Amino acid sequence: MTSTEDRHPASANLHAQDPQDALVQLLAAQVAATGSLRAAVPVMSDAALRAAAVLRDGGRLAYAGAGSAGLMALADCLELAGTFGIPPERTPMLFAGGTQALLHLTGMAEDDPATAATDFATVGLCRGDAVICVSASGGTPYTVEVARLARAAGVQVIAIANVADSPLLTGADIPILLDTGPEVVTGSTRMGAGTAQKIALNMISTLIGLELGHVYDGYMVNVRADNAKLRDRSARIVSGIAQCSDADARYALAATGGEVKPAVLVAFGASPAVAQSLLAKTGGHLGPALDRLMPTEPAQAHQR
Repeated sequence: MTSTEDRHPASANLHAQDPQDALVQLLAAQVAATGSLRAAVPVMSDAALRAAAVLRDGGRLAYAGAGSAGLMALADCLELAGTFGIPPERTPMLFAGGTQALLHLTGMAEDDPATAATDFATVGLCRGDAVICVSASGGTPYTVEVARLARAAGVQVIAIANVADSPLLTGADIPILLDTGPEVVTGSTRMGAGTAQKIALNMISTLIGLELGHVYDGYMVNVRADNAKLRDRSARIVSGIAQCSDADARYALAATGGEVKPAVLVAFGASPAVAQSLLAKTGGHLGPALDRLMPTEPAQAHQR
């Protein structure tokens, strides 16, 4: 079994290398680590479909982790609201050490199962929810305990780890192994392992967004525009899909309270009320709603 603590062939004499040569070695190792994702695609797909079903049915999708693996999980967790409009209360985060650890990471927090129990109780996950637990070694006590408590409570556990047959993976409903191997800086799993974790999380959450109907034709149509940049993006999305002017796109957005999906339908001629009704009938999926609005001129629908 390969461990993240094993020695990488490029580790030897790393300290004495020319700076640019050292960076080339580090880059090569990062790129090589991404190769582990290919084998994990089928199980990542299963994880995303399961998580999407949980959210669709009204459950919560939590994230859990410690240290740098926890930071990868936290980044994905925080982005779900801005990218896909999923309310933050639907995606709680269990991070070893809490908010204080975000400023000063300490190893002690990740070794404390009691803290995991407290955090789990505070969040209150239950049957019908799911949690994505991330740990490079797959043996981080905090993360393993969250997974154990989740399973006991009937919560579905999706685990991402970089060591085969590790406790986190063996105790998960959906175990995702990213076999990234040793690090060039021995044991520094913020590097190859962390890079692979972040990519895996990006892929899983994006597929979740697709399954929930929050992506249409490559556009993030459930974006919540809470700043000028996102308001401009929303207008570009409506204009791009409806092939209308920026002014018409902004008018449609104003008519729908800034919501992109109904604004697209309004830009195609629907009233705001009809737009909301169509989306309710299609489970929030824009493609089928457009097909119902214009049955003789079907849109390029997402068949989801």
